[in-house]
Amino acid sequence: MAQVLDKPLGSKTRPSPAARTARRRAMLEWIAVHSLGVAAALFFVLPFVFVLLTSLMSDSQALSRDLVPHTWEWGNYKRVLDTPGFLTWWRNTLVYAGLGTVLTVASSLPVAYALAKFRFRGRNLSLMLVISMMMLPPQVIIIPMYLFWAKQLDLSGTLWPLIIPMAFGDAFSVFLLRQFLTTIPNEYLDAAKVDGCGELRTLLKVVVPMARPGLAAVALFQFFYAWNDYFGPQIYASENPGAWTLSYGLESFKGAHHTDWNLTMAATVLVMAPVILVFFFAQKAFVEGVTLTGVKG
Repeated sequence: MAQVLDKPLGSKTRPSPAARTARRRAMLEWIAVHSLGVAAALFFVLPFVFVLLTSLMSDSQALSRDLVPHTWEWGNYKRVLDTPGFLTWWRNTLVYAGLGTVLTVASSLPVAYALAKFRFRGRNLSLMLVISMMMLPPQVIIIPMYLFWAKQLDLSGTLWPLIIPMAFGDAFSVFLLRQFLTTIPNEYLDAAKVDGCGELRTLLKVVVPMARPGLAAVALFQFFYAWNDYFGPQIYASENPGAWTLSYGLESFKGAHHTDWNLTMAATVLVMAPVILVFFFAQKAFVEGVTLTGVKG
């Protein structure tokens, strides 16, 4: 008691050297982690900023070393949109990506539901076949598929050889949805069946609302794939400019404007913008869907 009274009022106990060292180490770790985060963010953002700034330069300045436009040439985007065929490529890409995404999700969900919740002989073998299909590169079967679509059905010069197969499911989408559906407790499905719901109604009324994050993840994966697909349109639609997509048409645009880097960058921004906007607004559902697919196998 006497020792406590001997201390002056208002005095504070100084932290020990070990505590100061731990605090200093924690601060240095915080600075290091956030510095790496900022560096990684700049690594991904700066190329897009460079493309955006170049797209707003004049023809002469785009060939110089300047990094910031002297005058902001917003008319470059109008010049790109006025290019013959560009809006057609945009429309074809929307049809290919939008319709392909809807067909893939609609056809993959029932298969994934059966593999996740049904008990039948050969279920594991069926799952192994789905996984093995994911390992098969599309280039391996492109020749027989092209002969089938072009020679037998006479659909070369169109995007239908790429859209129609999506109505029969996709191996990666089936596997991803199956992984997500295994996280849904069977008690919800049993309760729906007790109330008189059949398998189809249970799927639509119970499974689909609970599987929205997984469906969003699959839809985004498929949309991004179709939007950026270059190989497929090159094989089936290269002979018909009216069926080109943005990814394939951009290569032709770059060849026609190989010295107009401002217009090439403006076209690139117009191609990337929808994908960036879709991912920005659907990021939460996308991350949640991808995360939950790994919870239970």
